[in-house]
Amino acid sequence: MSRELTPQETAERSLIKTYRKSIWNPFIAAVKRYELIEPGDRIAVCISGGKDSVILAKLMQELQRHTSQPFELVFMVMDPGYKPENRKLIEDNAALLGIPITIFDSDIFDVTVSVEKNPCYLCARMRRGFLYAKAQELGCNKIALGHHFSDVIETTVMGLFYGGQLQAMPPKLRSKNFPGMELIRPLYCVHEDAIIAWKNYNHLQFLQCACRFTEEREAAGDGVGRSKRQEIKMLLRELKKTNPNIEKSIFQGINGLQLDTFPGFKHRGVFHSFPELYNHPDWFAGETKSEEISEGL
Repeated sequence: MSRELTPQETAERSLIKTYRKSIWNPFIAAVKRYELIEPGDRIAVCISGGKDSVILAKLMQELQRHTSQPFELVFMVMDPGYKPENRKLIEDNAALLGIPITIFDSDIFDVTVSVEKNPCYLCARMRRGFLYAKAQELGCNKIALGHHFSDVIETTVMGLFYGGQLQAMPPKLRSKNFPGMELIRPLYCVHEDAIIAWKNYNHLQFLQCACRFTEEREAAGDGVGRSKRQEIKMLLRELKKTNPNIEKSIFQGINGLQLDTFPGFKHRGVFHSFPELYNHPDWFAGETKSEEISEGL
């Protein structure tokens, strides 16, 4: 008679078996393709309590078990001012899934609650600073965040629609304010739908943002509230009904950017104008493929 698996064992096995194609393989693909982890790394996996950061923690544990190139992990939780029941949910899930978390406190919610302009941006920036500082204190050289494929697409579209810029979310990033520290996004190729499916399969309940803006969105009844990200998420959901590959097309677009078709772009913070590039002897060699296609239409 076989022994009944614990919730931790079931969650771990489902990542490798049930969701191998939709979660494990894309996770490994991102780690290898973008060279996110190196032997000897000490990585702080930053856990917010949501589904994305928790599944990231489990994937990193599995990778650590199976890799031939050893690295260290620290599982770090920053409490920005959660209600006691929300903090308890994080602690309970960590215990249930076998994630040895280190919790430290901050006052981010108290600071951002009175800010009217871009409070979510300010919250994210402050969180990042706290996480870098704590990770460095714990001897880490990298922090791992739970941004996934869908976040990359939504961020790109949101920046274009509301920020007036075509800007993607890179798979890794060197910190400007914390020398020697690097941010990595191992879920870069994992779709959010797959993460939700894994969560439901294992009957898990995770924390949402737990701030007043999330509460407002829930109260709005349309899933949007004042959140532009949620608005873009719903727009993409509608567009996928007629074009199921729209997210894949956007991702391919930011991976194969045709700079010679743009009227201008920035590189390392320096703006390059169309006339400057057009008159450069090595830049424009003639008609681009996109022009040929448009003329054929």
